[in-house]
Amino acid sequence: MTQEQEQVQRGRRKIRTGVVVSDKMQKTVTVSMQRRFAHGFYGKQVNRTKTVAAHDEQGAKLGDTVRIVETRPLSKRKRWRVVEIIERAK
Repeated sequence: MTQEQEQVQRGRRKIRTGVVVSDKMQKTVTVSMQRRFAHGFYGKQVNRTKTVAAHDEQGAKLGDTVRIVETRPLSKRKRWRVVEIIERAK
């Protein structure tokens, strides 16, 4: 099977961008993802954040902006993997 056929067969993986808020674990970082949407009735812009544990082989540090992708369960809490570090913390 080619790469495209495998991708279609197992479905599209979610790709998100977030900021590393904790790097105290080994090969794991906690990433905070922020989404912004309009309130259904009032129309006001609302911010919601979600933190997820992500597997990190890239060496991301606290404050880095990273791109994470959904993956198979790696542990009890880890279902995301760091694909690339977009911007290093200053």
